[in-house]
Amino acid sequence: MRFAIESREWSEPGQAIGHSGEVRPMDIEAEARRRKDALGLDEWRMREYVSGTPVPARIHQLCEQIDLAAGALSRMSRIPEDFRDDIYWPRCW
Repeated sequence: MRFAIESREWSEPGQAIGHSGEVRPMDIEAEARRRKDALGLDEWRMREYVSGTPVPARIHQLCEQIDLAAGALSRMSRIPEDFRDDIYWPRCW
């Protein structure tokens, strides 16, 4: 038995607790949320709520594309470990 400094948990030698190396759909959802945050989606929605000015069509379209990419990645039989790479996601610039 050893004490893992990074996770502050006890573990068996050669096993890391909390990270199995397998990508889960909730990891993909978190990446999609991160990308939407980078677009400033919450600020755009707040502006829409306060002023009535709708979210720009470009931002809305990119969010839909991010959702579609996240759904496609989540449904893959084996989710690639490099799912955070920009090759799997729509361009946001």
